[in-house]
Order: sequence, then C-alpha cells, then structure tokens
Amino acid sequence: MANQELRNLETIPVGSLGIIALKGCENMAEKIDSYLVKWRTERESEHKESLAFSGYMRPSYLLKADVPRFGSGEAKGLILESVRGTDLYLYVDVCNYSLTYKMGGRENHMSPDDHYQDLKRIIAAVGGKARRITVIMPFLYESRQHKRTARESLDCAVALQEMVAMGVDNIITFDAHDPRVQNAIPLHGFETVRPTYQFIKGLLKNVKGLNIDSDHLMMISPDEGGMGRAIYLANVLGIDMGMFYKRRDYTRVVNGRNPIVAHEFLGSSVEGKDVIIMDDMISSGESVLEVAANLKSRKANRIFVCATFGLFTNGLDRFDKAYEEGLITRVLTTDLVYQSPELLSREWYINCDMSKYIAYIIDTLNHDTSISDLLDPVDRIQRIVNRYKMGELDND
Repeated sequence: MANQELRNLETIPVGSLGIIALKGCENMAEKIDSYLVKWRTERESEHKESLAFSGYMRPSYLLKADVPRFGSGEAKGLILESVRGTDLYLYVDVCNYSLTYKMGGRENHMSPDDHYQDLKRIIAAVGGKARRITVIMPFLYESRQHKRTARESLDCAVALQEMVAMGVDNIITFDAHDPRVQNAIPLHGFETVRPTYQFIKGLLKNVKGLNIDSDHLMMISPDEGGMGRAIYLANVLGIDMGMFYKRRDYTRVVNGRNPIVAHEFLGSSVEGKDVIIMDDMISSGESVLEVAANLKSRKANRIFVCATFGLFTNGLDRFDKAYEEGLITRVLTTDLVYQSPELLSREWYINCDMSKYIAYIIDTLNHDTSISDLLDPVDRIQRIVNRYKMGELDND
C-alpha cells in the first residue's frame, strides 16, 4: 500500500497546531497525537525551520483544558495553556456514558447534553483567541433528530448554529444520520466522513475465505436511509446489493415511535452468499438482528454487521445470543464512540481504529490542503482488496 505518511504538505500551516480532548476522549487524542508527532518529525521540508513553521515539531500537540464542577453540578471551562493564534481542534464524544460527576452529593452520569455543554464551555474559554476552531464531533449531537415532522424541536440544527455563533469555523463529523442538517449553517465548514475503508480493512484482516465478487458476496442496507452507503460500497467492490424497508404501524406510538411490523426485502437472492449489512449506528440492535434473522431464513451464509457507531443501548446479551445461534458472524464498529471493556472482550466483535484517519485529516487541514482524497477512499479500498486476494494481508 502506498505510504500515506509521505503526503505532500508543503503549504504553510494555518497556525500552530493545538488539540484539546474533552473528558472521555483522552485515549483517542493520545493516539492521534502520536501519529502527528511521528509524521512531523520524519517529514522532509525545506521550510520546517522558517518562522511560518514555528512550533511545527513539538513533543505533543495536546493542550491542557479542564471543566471542573461545583457541588451543585454547575461547571466552568478552563484553558490551562496558551491558545493564542493556534489552529485549534476540539475533540468530543457526546456518547460517552461512562463518565460521572457529583451533583448534590449523588453520582450523576454524563449525558450527551452534558458533553455538549462542556464543549461550549471550552469554546467560550478560548474567547476568540485561537486563529481557527474546528470541532471534531464523531457522533453529531442530536443528529437523530434531523428533521421536523410536527411541532417539535430541531436540536441538531440549533446546536450547529450555536457553535458557529460562538466562533467555530469547521465541524467534522462521521456518518451523520442525515447530512442535510448542514443546511442550518450553509456558510460554514461541515464535513461528514464515512469510515468505509476502515470497515473493509477490519473485515479483510480478521475474516478468512471471503470471495469478493457478485456470486459470493452481497451488500445489504437495513433500511431506506442507508441506501447511499450500501450502493457506494457495492459499486466499489463490484457486488450486488439489496435493501430492507420497515413496514410500520402508524396507528400506534410505542416508546416515542411507530412500531415496526415487518422488514420487507428488495433485491436478488442471498442464498449461499456472505452478506455485509451496512448501517450508521447500532442502538439497541433490535432492527439489525431482525434483518440478520430474515437473511438467514433466506439461506444467507455468513452475516457481517458494519456500523459506524456501536451504542448497544440495551446491552450485549442479544448479540451474544445471535452469535451463539449463528445468526451473525462478526460485528464491526469504530472507536469513535465509547466502547465498554465488555464489548472489546467479545469474540464476535471487531474494533475499527479511526485514530490514524483523524490524524491525516487534522494534519492536512492544518496545512490548509484539500481533504477530498481522504473523503473518497476508492483507491485505498481497491488496493487492500487486491492485497487480500493475493494473500498479502496474512503477512501483516
């Protein structure tokens, strides 16, 4: 595979690079930082010693910040190092439910609202002194509430407008539930990135005996919303695709939504084929496991589930059971949101590490260079598929 570290980044950086990881993101930020330190130490450039590249090579690009809380649960953002003139990247995981704080003497788990509020506190503490602020929010806050269908709030659009009003220049998210929510901030930078290459890489490195052709492999979208993902990857791999659509009972509302009556399948036969189900998130997992059961009833062979965000809001028991019964072979999700130790220990789980990819994006943006080649991974996918077919991945 071509050495991506040798990206041609000869342009002058926007400013001295700084990364602030909000609580719960420290491990991911350290991995991103280690890549950046390594690349910038090794990069050959005649300009590295010039004034414009001041602070280009440092032992770390992580800046210290804190959000201490009072006993009442109120908090404030603190910047503990200078951010004046920096090209600042704030990394936040709004789905990290493992963090707690004391409120009224009781232990309180942080919700997405708490994480988002902490992000705003740090932006406010920066006080406009950074040269540019980019928020990296892998799971876009409130993105599941992406359109109005009745008299209801549109929280995601409000949050985007709040951030840009506070001075945020760019927002980078992954696999936004509906990218059209960016229409709320049409004059500001918004990128939604898909981890398609990382899924293929994780699958090919951990699963033997995959025949990547239309006779042996098929791409499945579990609903209408995921059609774009499935069509893209099916075209890149040269395989067929199918989709399910949810038949709902619109006469009833259960837990805030119309219950699903059945999953109806559209597509060619899956009999004897390995199947990849591609979705943006696994919440409770109920929907994707029903799709897997339906595919098994149609005599599909191995079933692989790929989802950008593995939330597993109802625990892992139903996935354990599905694995034991042979419904699913592997589940792949990224480390963009909090992963419990229990999840990481499961035999059926494959973790797709995103730190290197995010480091590429930060490094490229800091040089004010186009990231379009990073956002469209067709060449990288085809290279790794060819290596897999030639048996080269076994040697990695």
